[in-house]
Amino acid sequence: MKGGAEFVPGKTKMSNFIEYCGLCGWALALAHAKSGDAAMLAGYCGNDEALDAAMAAFAHAYADQTERDHAAMAQAAMAQAAKSGRLSVARKF
Repeated sequence: MKGGAEFVPGKTKMSNFIEYCGLCGWALALAHAKSGDAAMLAGYCGNDEALDAAMAAFAHAYADQTERDHAAMAQAAMAQAAKSGRLSVARKF
């Protein structure tokens, strides 16, 4: 219903990929633009620093969690690679 494109390695011509990405960005921007009236949202948020502080705190917490998740994923991936023999590791004595 929404449409899409299929990218098959070795068969798909990537010459129009930039235009495709632009259309995806345009569709996303259009969807977000319809999410609310800017003046109404500004009035709801107010003029003090509380929302700014809350958004900054959330962004920092989200970034910290992302770093922890990546470290855990990397650790698991390295352990799996070592277990399968794709990555040689020194053994502890």
